[in-house]
Amino acid sequence: MASNSFGNIFRITTWGESHGKAVGVVIDGCPAGVQLDETDINTALALRAPGNNQYTSPRKEPDKAEIYSGVFEGKTTGAPISIIIMNKDADSSKYEPIKHLLRPGHANYTYIEKYGCFDHRGGGRASARETACRVAAGAVASKILQEHNIQVISYMKSIGDQKLELNPLTTDNLKLASQNSPIFCPDTVAEKNMMNAIEIAKNEGDSLGGIVEFIVLNMPVGLGDPIYEKLEANLAKAMMSLPASKGVELGEGFHSAHMRGSEHNDEFSAGETITSTNHAGGTLAGISTGMPLIGRVAFKPTSSIKKPQNTIDAEGVEQKFVLPEGSRHDPCVAIRAVPIVEAMCALVLVDALLMNKGSKI
Repeated sequence: MASNSFGNIFRITTWGESHGKAVGVVIDGCPAGVQLDETDINTALALRAPGNNQYTSPRKEPDKAEIYSGVFEGKTTGAPISIIIMNKDADSSKYEPIKHLLRPGHANYTYIEKYGCFDHRGGGRASARETACRVAAGAVASKILQEHNIQVISYMKSIGDQKLELNPLTTDNLKLASQNSPIFCPDTVAEKNMMNAIEIAKNEGDSLGGIVEFIVLNMPVGLGDPIYEKLEANLAKAMMSLPASKGVELGEGFHSAHMRGSEHNDEFSAGETITSTNHAGGTLAGISTGMPLIGRVAFKPTSSIKKPQNTIDAEGVEQKFVLPEGSRHDPCVAIRAVPIVEAMCALVLVDALLMNKGSKI
């Protein structure tokens, strides 16, 4: 499996399996002199951790990160930063009765066909457990962004057919409001509607998908490198590498296909806003304009549901797939994806920031 690294200059490599001893990440290319300690990382990990409420998996993982290298006296040294997160609450027994079945919506089939084997314990390397490593690395990236006053905010845009209707640029304390919500929704009315939708699906033994929106404030001009390292291209790759992600868009995204040029073009204006509108979502020709960067990531419904499903076993015989009693899964994976989307956005931006240092003399 040869594709476990992401980034150019600020480059991360993650390792570990869902039910293994630990998961972790090695960060290469982090500049020296960044103030960093384990609290910075653990604060971010706490937002992603399961078991916080009835809207996420009941698996209890404290997600306590330990920095093994690359930090001395509270600052990064420029050496590789190694972070380890021990797995504490893995229950592999629930997967034994179904290890011979192809789980609908999961990685069993493709992994077995490609590699000839598959770690059935929670999905192994294909598990969303790996995203804890990304959040840990994203916390380091965020420390660098803070030095440049760049703020990344993510929140729940929709769950099922329940949508959040607000202008993020006119919402006070958007980040705090999002983090104070059990489902990362910064509006109490939309939050209640989304939670009700989850409860209905959960009681029916089903799951829901959702859309996570991210916005970046105080963006500098010039991040992103044509042709193949465009900012939105790297953001798209980052988001589409996440488990359960099925789509990503920036600015008006797919809606732009239904607009006219006169509607979509962002006209330049004198003043602080640069352009009078922001339909492009903060980029032109793959390079940041200085306007807020805004985009959305679509996540499919959780594949693990209590409803019986048709499948086949390893011999190709038709079977009925039913989750073992006591199985622990998120009713909506998009909820815990919110801090992960924020982390991936931070990783892309820091890498672009460092690459931009060499754009001109």
